[in-house]
Order: sequence, then C-alpha cells, then structure tokens
Amino acid sequence: ISFSPTSQYKFRDLTIEELKNVNKTYPNFTFSMNTYTFKDGSQKDLLNFSGTVPVKYGHSYNIPIHLWILDSHPFAPPICFLEPTVNMGISVGKHVDAHGRIYLPYLQNWSHPKSTIIGLIKEMIAKFEEELPLYSLSSSDAARQSELLSYIAKITEGETGMKSKSKTGEGKNEGCFNKITVVGAGDLGIACVLAAAAKGAADKVVLLDFSEGTAKGGTMDLEIFALPNVEISKDFSASADSKVVILTVNSLGNAQTYLDVIQSNVDLLRGIIPAISHYSQDAVLLVASHPVEVMTYVSWKLSAFPKSRVIGVGANLDTERFQYILTNVLKAQVPPKGAWIIGEQGEDKVPSWTSCDLDAHQTEEMAARNSRETVANRAMEVLKGKGQRSWSVGLSVADLTDSILKDKRKVHSVSTLAKGCCSINSEVFLSLPCILGASGVIEVVKLEEDPLVQEKLQSSAGSIHDLQQQLKL
Repeated sequence: ISFSPTSQYKFRDLTIEELKNVNKTYPNFTFSMNTYTFKDGSQKDLLNFSGTVPVKYGHSYNIPIHLWILDSHPFAPPICFLEPTVNMGISVGKHVDAHGRIYLPYLQNWSHPKSTIIGLIKEMIAKFEEELPLYSLSSSDAARQSELLSYIAKITEGETGMKSKSKTGEGKNEGCFNKITVVGAGDLGIACVLAAAAKGAADKVVLLDFSEGTAKGGTMDLEIFALPNVEISKDFSASADSKVVILTVNSLGNAQTYLDVIQSNVDLLRGIIPAISHYSQDAVLLVASHPVEVMTYVSWKLSAFPKSRVIGVGANLDTERFQYILTNVLKAQVPPKGAWIIGEQGEDKVPSWTSCDLDAHQTEEMAARNSRETVANRAMEVLKGKGQRSWSVGLSVADLTDSILKDKRKVHSVSTLAKGCCSINSEVFLSLPCILGASGVIEVVKLEEDPLVQEKLQSSAGSIHDLQQQLKL
C-alpha cells in the first residue's frame, strides 16, 4: 500500500491496519492524500481512496465510489460519494443525494470497533443491489438521466424556480389534477393520508413508504382496505408532478441527545429532498417533521425552492384550537379570526392579534387590549391541556393542503421565513399568519406591534439559529 497518513491522524496505526484489510479485499482501490473542502468552506488534507464495488442488479455492475477518511478515524465514519463517469447518471434515492453523496444506516450508527470500512462497503453493496444508484446514459434511461444531470447542474449554479418538464404521456391533466405526496408511513404519515382522503382535498394521494422490510401496521391495512385514489410506493418517481409534498419522516434511532435526534432527521431529509425536488419541481413543500421550524429551514436549503413554497405546519393546529376556545368555550367578546398563535411550536408559542386601526380613544383602546389579554391568557391555559396527536396534526395538514390546492387565499399560522420580521436578522422559520394559495405563502399578515411578543419571537429566533448552526447540512 503506497500511502502514508501524516501525523494529523490521531489513531494512525489503527487507520493503517484497517486500510490494509481494505486493500486485501478490494485490491483495485487506489489511495492518496488530497484536500477535502467541507461545507463551511474549511479545508483539510485527508486520506482518501477510490475504486469500484461489485453490485448485482439483474446484471453485474461495478459501482465507482470515493471515500474520505477523517483524521479521527476509526472513531468517525468516512465521508462517502459515488464517482460516476461521464457516461453515468446519478439516480437520486433513499441512500444517495443529487450530488452523489452516500447516506447509509451503517454510517449513522458508526461505532468503533464494531464498525469497519469493510462492513460499510458490504452494506453499501447490499443497499445498491436494492436500489441501483447509477445508470448508463446510453441505456433507455438516458433521457431521464440527462434531465436529472441538467437539474443538478442548475442547482449547483444556484438557479431556482425551474419549470418541470412533462414526460411522455404525462401532464395531460395539468391544471385540473390535484396530486399530493405524503413522505413517511408512520402514524403521522398515515393520519395525513386518511385526513386528506376524508376531506377530499386531492384527486390522488401517494404515500411514500421507506420503512425497511415488508409492509406492516397501518401501511398494510391501507393496502388491505384499498382507498380510492391512494397509492403506496417505495419509488420516488411515484411522486412526480405533485402539487403538495408533505414531509412527515422522523428518526427513530437511538440518538443520545436532542441535537443527535435533530441531526438524524436532517440526515433523513438529505436522502429525500433532492429526489422529491427533482420529480415535483413546482410543488409546495409542507413540513410536519420535528422540530418543525428547523426541519422547514433544512427542507428549504436542500430543495433550493423559493421561500414561499417551503412551509412548516407550525402553529396552525394551535391557532384553530385557540380561535375555537375563544368563541365556543369562553364565549369571549373578541374577534376570534384576528387572534393567532405564532412563534415557535411548543412551550414558547405566543398569542398575538392582527393589526387593525382602532377608531377609539387611547383609554378605550387600552381597556380593549387588557380585556383581550385576559381572555387570551385563559384560552392559553385551556390550550395547554390539548396534546398534538397524529390524527389531529393530520387534520391540520389536510386543512393546509386544501387551502393550497384550491387557492383559497385563507390565512393560516404556519412556519415561514421570519427574517426581516420583528427585527429578526437570521434565516429562521417561525409561525406567522400567512395568506396561502396555489403558490404557497402569498403574503404575511401584519400583526399588532407588541414589545413583549416581539421579544419572545426574537428569543425563539436566537435559540433556533444557534441550534441550526450546530447541524451538519
């Protein structure tokens, strides 16, 4: 083996020993030291190797890969990429993003000494045999691959808002056919499917189920008791030309910290968003994954969609409940449609009111505000006892989907990019009352200027931004 890791490698002997084993098993790999550029722009000289791994998918294929070994190896997993030739196209899927980066459970669960590069390559081969990550551009898939490569090139150049090109035989119902896709077949995903079907919000609902193994639980029941216009698939192409894509995936891993849980969800979305964005380039992304503010931000960054078309479910459910409690439980003499729950989902949410010009004396206006604040506090106490079960969130998602598909121009409190609001200067998503239509957020409704509300929003924005800075996108 003609390589010599520099002294920067903390566990040099362990690294060399493992790479000798790799060389014995895969003698075609070539090793070298090169400069790797991280996403934050920093650079480091790292040991890396490239070669091909054998994959059987009907025929036998040699899949070219490129692995970078971090200087904390073997206690940190390698960074893995496909390395397609000019005659190959990347097939974006569960384990590969549009830039060819490889994401596997083995990498997420990496733990020395149990995890090894040989073990990683074996899992890579197994996953690639389930879903081939590359196609020959000279095959029958050439047109699709060419379109995908063109899309990737535009994303890389920073271009957005591309129009989806109709494929042969598709698009004939364009303009009148409302198709939505729900990503994730957990309890929340199934709840969204059932709620959307019950509301009649869409002409067709696709459920993308990426769970390992055979269908189980609710997915199996959906197949048994077949609902009209509902399709269950494991193939991203089934989502093509969706007008709304609902993201419900949440990691169920054994993460030890809250940050680890969020990072696991980020890793999930990295394997999903590029494919979804490719097949439905004009869709509105509706994010229900947790925590919704951070996951909406991540979806916006990974999709390169305009901010108006990436929305979090945010405080829509809380707002609908809040307005209902004001009117039907407390019988309050306040305009419920001007009352909103905004900010960060969870304990830090805050009630607010739509801005309006009061033709009243200052004393009367102050009395009205005090009365409203009192009843709002009572409503918030009632609201605290209401949990957010999957079916209730599903109903809220169906409500939002209906407003978008039917271009209702209805106001909802949803997570939207809050930069510029309430002196917030960072790129964070918070719930604000927004007019929703076919193109997503049409306008953010102006709220009353309340120093306490603004202070709470700024505090939420700060903590969310700090959290986002710790994530690896």
